[in-house]
Amino acid sequence: MRRHQPHPQTALIALAVAASLTAVSCEGNPPSPGPNATVTAARPLTDRDQDVLHGAEQRLIQACMAARGFRIWPVPRRPLPEDRDFPYVIDDVDWASRHGYGSDLQAQREQLRTNDPNQRYLRRLQPADRRRAIAAYNGEQQSTERLQTRSPLGMTVTRTSDGCTAQAQKQLYGDLTAWFRADVVTGALPALRRQQVVTDGEFKAAVKKWSACMQKRGLRYTDPNQARAAFIAPGTASEDTARRRQEVRTAVTEAECAHDTGFTSVAERLDRRYDARLRGRYRAEVSNRLRMENAALPRARALLSSDRTNTTTTSPTKE
Repeated sequence: MRRHQPHPQTALIALAVAASLTAVSCEGNPPSPGPNATVTAARPLTDRDQDVLHGAEQRLIQACMAARGFRIWPVPRRPLPEDRDFPYVIDDVDWASRHGYGSDLQAQREQLRTNDPNQRYLRRLQPADRRRAIAAYNGEQQSTERLQTRSPLGMTVTRTSDGCTAQAQKQLYGDLTAWFRADVVTGALPALRRQQVVTDGEFKAAVKKWSACMQKRGLRYTDPNQARAAFIAPGTASEDTARRRQEVRTAVTEAECAHDTGFTSVAERLDRRYDARLRGRYRAEVSNRLRMENAALPRARALLSSDRTNTTTTSPTKE
């Protein structure tokens, strides 16, 4: 993703969305790790670990923005716990029977965006203050304090290092340059892996079997993307009861065919194969990210624990 000069309204939305997904500090934070900080065992992170890092980064952003005269509201790492990513095919019959292709969740996501306090706050600001808030969050576009690295997807990614997001990550992970490269590289690997999987001949053969299974059940779709697009495309009416029933029926049939034809097992096996290859190719960045995340966990836990303690001690007692 190339960095570009955003239109003010685009930047406003980008800031608000970013604040809804991750969120950083200028004072009252745990000390940054020293250059010789090490981790004895860089174990894979659990969901709980990721929640802790996300929560700490948001609290740091919030404090940093407050120090610069602006407000921001932290949100959960996963605002919709039921939301799931099916990169190749829906293969969970139970999930499909409840959500179809996720049009109900799509509506909930839209509602979250509409009700996002960060967006409402930014819209209320005067244009000049809004630009200052965006610059405080992302960094000044004209700043000379810039980081740049090459993504495995072939694009050059740049960012300024004087914004609250960058400052928060520096406080959590220490070496901002190393973190930025590790984050950009590892963040691109899922998309790159999926590109490699879907162009694999074995995957294409599995898709054909899946499509034949769907056609036998009266559903003529050449691949799962086509089926999903029929119900999730912009302008679709998820509130239409008959359409909703058809969406659920199609998604359930997709999941059943994925299992019956072996599509699920083929996709999972190829995904593991290409994941291993990419992790080997970008071993340094994968290892660095895991090492820095493990090193940041104690600081993140201490920060969140301190916040909870401060909240408890400053809360008014009930009469």
